[in-house]
Amino acid sequence: MKRFSRVSAFLLAIALLLSLAGCGASDGKTHLKFQIWDVAQRDSMQAICDAYTAKHPDVEIEVQVTSWNEYWTKLEAAAESNTMPDIFWMHTNQILYYSDFGMLADVTDLYADEDPSYYQNHFSEISIGNAQGSDGRMYGVPKDKDNIFLVYNKEMFDAAGVAYPDESWTWDDLVNASQTIYDKTGKYGYMAYNDDQMGYWSFVYQAGGYILNEDFTKAGFDQPGTKKGMEFYVGLQSYDWCPNQAYFAETAPGTAFFSEIGSMYIEGNWELMNKCINFPNMDGKWDIAPMPKCPDPVSGDGRATISNGLCYSTAAHGKTRDVALDVIKFFGTEEAQLLASSYGAAISAYNGTEQPYFDAFDKAGYDINVEMVMDQFEYGVQNVNNSAKPKWKSPVLDELNKVYNGQQNLDSALANMQQIVDTETAKKLAGD
Repeated sequence: MKRFSRVSAFLLAIALLLSLAGCGASDGKTHLKFQIWDVAQRDSMQAICDAYTAKHPDVEIEVQVTSWNEYWTKLEAAAESNTMPDIFWMHTNQILYYSDFGMLADVTDLYADEDPSYYQNHFSEISIGNAQGSDGRMYGVPKDKDNIFLVYNKEMFDAAGVAYPDESWTWDDLVNASQTIYDKTGKYGYMAYNDDQMGYWSFVYQAGGYILNEDFTKAGFDQPGTKKGMEFYVGLQSYDWCPNQAYFAETAPGTAFFSEIGSMYIEGNWELMNKCINFPNMDGKWDIAPMPKCPDPVSGDGRATISNGLCYSTAAHGKTRDVALDVIKFFGTEEAQLLASSYGAAISAYNGTEQPYFDAFDKAGYDINVEMVMDQFEYGVQNVNNSAKPKWKSPVLDELNKVYNGQQNLDSALANMQQIVDTETAKKLAGD
């Protein structure tokens, strides 16, 4: 694993040990720390913890929230010093990294006593895949599932006389609506910034291409469908209605949208409730729609949306491992996942527990076409990942930035991106 300085790792380890000591076991209970990075999900996570401790009064669980960056810095240092939190979220960007180094408990057989096919019977292939390591074993219990979609400003569409986007929309409609809105209102159209999951990935799969092949050993930047999707997405910046990447370096698309500067951007359902709560002035002014489809894909039907999801994990070693495993076993039950969904912060991964997520918006009085998110799971594409991704993710985006900045053409970038992914993947497979 990447090495932190000995001093930093030591200080973080001491801090974690002190926090554990502060819990005190004099009451005879087992005290667990549950680490997450999203404050918007604190309440739902505390609710499922409380549901567990109601059945097991000899256990107490404290939900702790840190920022995204701090989360991974602390987790890596804790892994090196064998002081990982008792329970924690694991992201697809990191699960292969931690599982390959033997830091996560193998939970493949966690439900074997009640149903040897528990995961297959209750979770989608994508949700299972998001919780697997390079060896195909399960290193987390699926927590949630998501996908991305188009967010649009209804007032700007009305002012420009453009019909709202729907399931019939294609890339052509996206471009035409953007131009009309810009011409009629002076507001930006679709704001396409340089990102993978929230940017070009879905467009590549819509066009019939792919980022990684089926066994995750080779990139697909040399494929006709991939090139088609990339040409369209990168080409959007050439329109006057799309801000350039220098603009996005200062202002995120979501910020521009809710400041009523632009009319469309891509968002994930994990942010919907946050947006409803944090922008009450926008109530009724915006809605969501399916991802526009490719009108003439190289293969397939032109539809795709990237679908990702987290899982609940615990460390491979630790004094509370057995209790923590029992807790996350409960977290993967229908009872716990129905409860988690009901807060409207994330769609639970357990099949059939999704509806409370959608109901939460109705109960709160938010008029959002949120049910559309469920329909998109039919053509969801698993979040792109292999064990070498931490090495190639940033360099690939850097190559695209050179295209946006006029430093190289797209064909050269695609060739470089292919080489970067294939080289790093080969090195990883060789054990380097």
